[in-house]
This record gives sequence, C-alpha cells and structure tokens, in this order.
Amino acid sequence: MKRWPVIGLTLAVLWVFVNGAPLTPTGIATTLLVGLLIGLPIAYVLRRFYTAEMNVRGGLLAAPFGVLYVLLFVRELLVANLDVAWRVLAPSMPIKPDVVEVPLRVESDLAVTTIANSITLTPGTLTMDYDRDRNTLYVHGITGANRGAVVEPIRRWEDYALRIFDEERSPGDPVPDPDTLGGETDGE
Repeated sequence: MKRWPVIGLTLAVLWVFVNGAPLTPTGIATTLLVGLLIGLPIAYVLRRFYTAEMNVRGGLLAAPFGVLYVLLFVRELLVANLDVAWRVLAPSMPIKPDVVEVPLRVESDLAVTTIANSITLTPGTLTMDYDRDRNTLYVHGITGANRGAVVEPIRRWEDYALRIFDEERSPGDPVPDPDTLGGETDGE
C-alpha cells in the first residue's frame, strides 16, 4: 500500500483534533474534508522523504505499543510537572542538576528522535546531545545526581520504542556499553 495517502489521511484526522471541530456529524465531516484537502497534497509533495510502501501489518502490530507509549508519556509528564512544582516551591529547593549519559538500545533515527523529544518535553529534563558513534543521549536533569531517576522513564519509553519501530533488540536485551565495541552491560 502506498504510504503518502495514509499520511495524508492521518494529517486530516489530526486536523480535526487540532482545529477543534464542532461535535456534530456535519462539523466533523466538514473539518475532515478541509483536512483532506490540505493533508493529501502535503503528503503527496513530501512523499520522497519517506518510503513509498507501507507495511500495514507491522503498523497494526505496533499500534498497541504506540498507545502504551503515549499513555506512559502522559503519566510521566504529569508526575514530572508535580515533581518540578514541588522542587520549586520547597523552601530548600532540592535541585541537584547534572548531565547523565544514557546509552540506547534503539538505533533508528526515528526511534532516537522520539525518545529524545519525549525527554525534552518532560519538565525537569532536557536532551542536550546525541552521540551517533556511541548511540548515547546526554540528558540534563534537575535530579541528575540521582541517575536512576533520570534513566528509569527513558528505559520504559525505550522498551515500547523497540516494538513500535521494529528494532533489532528486544525490551529484555541488556543496554550496550558505549565504551566497548560490541560489548554489553548487565543492564540498568
């Protein structure tokens, strides 16, 4: 199946949500039609930036993990907002910023970018850099002194990203050691 029509339809559906269509059949249909009139030409013009064919079966198998990823992200977002608010309002301001090196199991550009953006969108953390040779993210965290607090949600997102993006590794695989070529650590 060609990919650009699916992307155009996806853009149209996103347009319905972003535009805040009236919750009537006519309002939703009209907004969806406008989204299709905008989304399909955009997807067609940009079709050379993604593969021409789409693996529908793979997409259907990845969809539940995508939903779980989003739910986990929203949970982490809420927890991080509360945590940052508490730290800012606490009289002692318990903030111990540091940069944490986070080696990754995911390797595709899309998977790394998804995780890096999830980190940056979560209050209290920021993806500072990505070292392609070491397949490692450098993350600044307000609780960076507590490495486990920074790495734990990233590992959970990565478990789902391994499935969503059909990576070679599995969630149970150990985290590679970036200091040794081909070496593995005991996991984190």
